[in-house]
Amino acid sequence: MDNLIPSFVSDWINLAQPRLGAEVIYSTDDFFAEANRMLKPEEPVFIEGKFDGNGKWMDGWETRRRRNGGYDHAIVKLGLPGIIKGIDIDTRHFTGNFAPATSLEACNTNTAPDQNTQWVMIIPSVSLQGDSHHYFEIDEDLTFSHLRLNLYPDGGVARLRVYGQVQCDWENKDKSQTYDLVAVEQGGRAIAWNDEHFGCAANLLAPGRGVNMGDGWETRRRREPGNDWCIIELGHPGIIEEVIVDTAHFKGNYPDHCSIQAATVEGGTAASIITQSQFWPELMLPGKLEMNAIKHFTNVQPIGTISHVRFNIFPDGGVSRLRLLGKLV
Repeated sequence: MDNLIPSFVSDWINLAQPRLGAEVIYSTDDFFAEANRMLKPEEPVFIEGKFDGNGKWMDGWETRRRRNGGYDHAIVKLGLPGIIKGIDIDTRHFTGNFAPATSLEACNTNTAPDQNTQWVMIIPSVSLQGDSHHYFEIDEDLTFSHLRLNLYPDGGVARLRVYGQVQCDWENKDKSQTYDLVAVEQGGRAIAWNDEHFGCAANLLAPGRGVNMGDGWETRRRREPGNDWCIIELGHPGIIEEVIVDTAHFKGNYPDHCSIQAATVEGGTAASIITQSQFWPELMLPGKLEMNAIKHFTNVQPIGTISHVRFNIFPDGGVSRLRLLGKLV
């Protein structure tokens, strides 16, 4: 257990996001608080004096006090199959009712797990503390689709976060089709940015349109020369044909215009890629943006195959979604 935030939290996406399709498909018990609550994207809260028909309302998963031996568990279907890099088991606001110990197993299956499913133990039984984050780095190269969280013997967990790398079956995709090559479903991920004061750069790649102004990438107000930017790794190298920039919900704070630089990058640290990106050729020439609108840009330059892009906004502001439509190489 370590309350210092590890790098995997910012390096990888949460595969257990409900908006990606993650859900709890089974739990032995959720008498006090339903198991799906532990996947909620919002930070857990404690509401003094809030009770429901079964007792104190808790923002997480909480089972009743077990009196017949055994232990509780819940099975989580990940939103997207992936290689798990790290886990956060969060017991915030659970003090006298947290699970004293836990373990975590994983499997990869196209159907719901059953009695014949082979589970891999990725976190052996460990003690938990109340009202705390518990971070675990996972050193396992297998792809997983489901998790089984075990509570020994019972109790509560506020949030479960599963950070990892999306695994996409590119071998069986039609190479003649057009794909959004930065979509999180395709394995795209934000790897660097100069600022994300009001909203995470990773939100740019999320499915659908933003639900509100907090569901996008938004930087602070720039009071110095220059512009804001973020660097995105494509899920698969390809040739881009069209760019879509959506400023949904951003009205008095959208960027004036934007541009995209791009290149093929092999290896290198995030710091070295940031330096290189300043000199990448332009994939999309500067284009004017509008408030709360979807803009299609077809002025894509023929620079060939790319694996990374630098999305520049001028001078600052918020963007809800970025789509790069293209074909696999």
